[in-house]
Amino acid sequence: MKTLSSSTKLTLATLALAVAGSLALIAPAQAMGPWHGGAGHHAAMAGRDGGLRLSERMLDRIKATPEQRSQLRAIHESARKDLQAQREAGRALREERMKLFAQPNVDAQAAEALRQKQMAQVDQASQRRLQAMLEASRVLTPEQRAQIASDLQKRRDLRERHFRERRALEAPRT
Repeated sequence: MKTLSSSTKLTLATLALAVAGSLALIAPAQAMGPWHGGAGHHAAMAGRDGGLRLSERMLDRIKATPEQRSQLRAIHESARKDLQAQREAGRALREERMKLFAQPNVDAQAAEALRQKQMAQVDQASQRRLQAMLEASRVLTPEQRAQIASDLQKRRDLRERHFRERRALEAPRT
């Protein structure tokens, strides 16, 4: 089997981290419809911080040093606090949206202005997650990031296989 160069591994790891970070942002962005939870809803409901935190198990797998663990915890905690404030702002926007839609006549301009506020909030959360991801990438070695990317890909492949198998089992039989 051919061995990848260090620069190729770094590129793949960076890409995988970017994809993982992006996936953490897709669910909140998709939840912007009037009957969904709005910006940040899915991450808050799942009790997660948008994929910012590496589990102790993952840190063990990549052989993170105590110093790296400390730095990563600090990055996570700072981002968690910022994102919590953004979730609260998103909650206020959802309440405003429900009041707007409960009116006898929905003001289209007010709805559009609210939508723009919500999209700005999602963008702000996305920027904060990216900032945390970049900070974490400076703490980890290229090899550690490549290991994380590999583990995330394996987990994604297993999850996709599970969903395919489940759909096949649930498919109507003819």
